Amino acid sequence: MATQSIKDVDLKGKRVFIRVDFNVPLKGGVIKDDTRIRASLPTIRYAIEQGAALIRLASHLGRPKGGPNPEMSLRPVATRLAELLGSPVAFAEDCVGPAVAAAGTSGVVLLENLRFHPEEEKNDAGFAKQLAEGIDVYVNDAFGSAHRAHASTEGIVAHVPVAAAGLLMAAEVAYLGKALHNPDRPFVAIIGGAKVSDKLEVIENLLGKVDALCIGGAMAYTFLKSRGVAVGKSLVEDDLLDKARDLEARAKAAKITLALPTDHVVAPKLEAGAPAQVLAVTDPSIGDRMGLDIGPDTAKAYAALVSTAKTVVWNGPMGVFEIDEFAKGTNAVAQAVANVKGTTIIGGGDSISAVVKAGVADRISHISTGGGASLEFLGGQTLPGVAALPQKP
Repeated sequence: MATQSIKDVDLKGKRVFIRVDFNVPLKGGVIKDDTRIRASLPTIRYAIEQGAALIRLASHLGRPKGGPNPEMSLRPVATRLAELLGSPVAFAEDCVGPAVAAAGTSGVVLLENLRFHPEEEKNDAGFAKQLAEGIDVYVNDAFGSAHRAHASTEGIVAHVPVAAAGLLMAAEVAYLGKALHNPDRPFVAIIGGAKVSDKLEVIENLLGKVDALCIGGAMAYTFLKSRGVAVGKSLVEDDLLDKARDLEARAKAAKITLALPTDHVVAPKLEAGAPAQVLAVTDPSIGDRMGLDIGPDTAKAYAALVSTAKTVVWNGPMGVFEIDEFAKGTNAVAQAVANVKGTTIIGGGDSISAVVKAGVADRISHISTGGGASLEFLGGQTLPGVAALPQKP
């Protein structure tokens, strides 16, 4: 079953509430990165084109701890959104109450930060009802907040006549859902990042679905140590050594390739200019150095596995890619994923930064803006913000 989308509902003359994700990096009133604002534009423009009478936009920004904080006001976002749309965007000084109507009853209106009210995160029914006042259609386009049961993502649905997913939300659910439930095969997943504990649910869920799983980043060292390999001062979660052995055993029993690094780039400290060396992972001369990237042989092996795939999901870098000396593995994987003749999905902030840095973002089928939400989705969890939306008739 597919989630009902904005394209399935009548918007002409309707008052539409769109939950967007405008949680942008903001300092001193200056937006450092407007990617999330741009990601919402197709849904907003669609509502305008379909003749919506009023488009009320709502988002959180930062963690204001349940009260107004001028540093986290969405006012600068209204200014930037107006520039991107090329048309006026009114700003409401609050997200509920008289200020909302005062900001306008037609056109595009951006409400003030939802989290200035503690009731938002508490999913308070009364607050949700206030948000829904005078609204004909509710649209959730904030996949990045879909894993939270908040008033604007879940509670509000009970108080509106019609609810649907925005274009971004619908794309997220469609791409990630197909990968998990009906992937074109072979299906290869690449999981990296610092900690196994952060990705444990994802690995466990994907083990029953993929044909091959490549592990990189610092999390690989928990697996390597569980095999008895010397890992020096590399990051290891000792309390998960048994779990790592169990995951390898399960992959073997299911005849799934679970690939670990065979060589790596090691250095005495994590900093630019540190003397780096490529070693086989079985080379005990790592001493008191730490592994900071997969090595060239591992990068080639992972690229070869990826080249056979029809579906690829990548979450997490292969090394400390922010530092050039330790970015080659992540760049090689990014290039390999970009070359796939099939569906490629990137999930998570660091992975997005990696494909952007590698210059291949435009060759990826779907880049998930979800972060934590995409991790939970890939981990097999039900996302409250998605579950609250109706299915297509």
